[in-house]
Amino acid sequence: MDFYLSFLADNWWRFLITVLAAYLLGSINTAVMVTGIVTKGKKDIRQMGSGNAGFTNVLRSVGKVPAIVTIVCDALKCVVAVLLGGFIFTFATPDSLNSVLTNEVINCGKYIAGIFCIIGHSYPVYFHFKGGKGVVTAAALMLTEDWRVFLCIIATFLIIFLITKIISAASITCAVLYAPYTFIMTFFFDYCSAHYSFAYVLLSTFAALIIGIFVVVKHKDNIKRLLRGEEKKITSKKSDK
Repeated sequence: MDFYLSFLADNWWRFLITVLAAYLLGSINTAVMVTGIVTKGKKDIRQMGSGNAGFTNVLRSVGKVPAIVTIVCDALKCVVAVLLGGFIFTFATPDSLNSVLTNEVINCGKYIAGIFCIIGHSYPVYFHFKGGKGVVTAAALMLTEDWRVFLCIIATFLIIFLITKIISAASITCAVLYAPYTFIMTFFFDYCSAHYSFAYVLLSTFAALIIGIFVVVKHKDNIKRLLRGEEKKITSKKSDK
């Protein structure tokens, strides 16, 4: 862990560049932009349906094609941000650093970029800091960072959704399980095989925990409706996701 603290102190400016670039990319809220284009500027997705600037509300309130554009672009912006974060941190690793630590440092750069891309999506500077809940961008981070965790998350999402027909229930469940899945994969498959250090296991799990908590908090209204049995299912015309 001392290595990471020392590394951050020596490369604070790379950290800031990664944070700023990822946040600005995340702030490009596709739901708001696509809805504005489709309605010729007459409507704001944040004033339609559930009021959430995300994929499902676009699907319910605007249509399938705009929703597809939204989910693809929201995922791509996070992929770009994560790859950019890894690229920036690649140049922070000296040639003398062993391959294990080099990969860990690059992955940390990816996590940092992913987290702030999600924050940008939810609180976009271009749209008065009112955006979406970060589910699609978080999924894109999972896919780019660790495909094994992504597969676990997708499987969990599908199971919960097929049982409940409620997207928010599936999203919240996945957010809660993101950190445990990350720990299991990095500890048993990476640390135990000496591919990564235990410090990285803790850091990656902590990053996943932050993201999971963030997504759950953004769904606080959905949680209240779920507890009251009032959350809308996918078959309804309106969605709170």
